[in-house]
Amino acid sequence: MQVADVMTRNVQVIFPETPIEEAARLMAECNCGALPVGDGQRLIGMVTDRDIVTRAVACGLGSGTPVHQVMSIEVKYCFEDELLEHVAHNMGDIQVRRLPVLNRSKQLVGIIALGDIALAQDRAGVSAAMRHISESQTQHIYTGSRPH
Repeated sequence: MQVADVMTRNVQVIFPETPIEEAARLMAECNCGALPVGDGQRLIGMVTDRDIVTRAVACGLGSGTPVHQVMSIEVKYCFEDELLEHVAHNMGDIQVRRLPVLNRSKQLVGIIALGDIALAQDRAGVSAAMRHISESQTQHIYTGSRPH
C-alpha cells in the first residue's frame, strides 16, 4: 500500500505572513496540530501548535506575529508513491507523528499521520514507530531538508 492510498488530501495551507492567531484558529477548526506553510505551490515550512506556544507565546510575541517567525523551515516529508511500511519506519527514525506528502514534482498533495497508517496497517508496526518516536523528545517536529 502506498502513502497516496491513506493520506489526507484536503490539507489547509497557510501563507508565511499569516498571523499566528489565525493559524491557531485554523488548527482548532481543522482539529489538527500542524499546518503546512506554502508560497504558491511550494512547501516552505510547517507550523505546529507547539511552535506557537514555545516560539511565540513563551517569548512574549503577540498574536499578530507572522507564522514565518515561528515556523520550522527544515521540513521532513515523504512522497505519495512511497510504501506505508517504509514511511512508518522513517517516521519512527526521525521521531515525527506526521509528514507532509509531496508528489515527485515536489508539490504538496497531502499529509500523513501515524493515525492514518494505523487505520491502514497492522497496529504492531505503528506501535513500534510510536515507541521509537517517544523514546526521545529532544528532536521536535520537522527537522531536515526543505523541498526545493
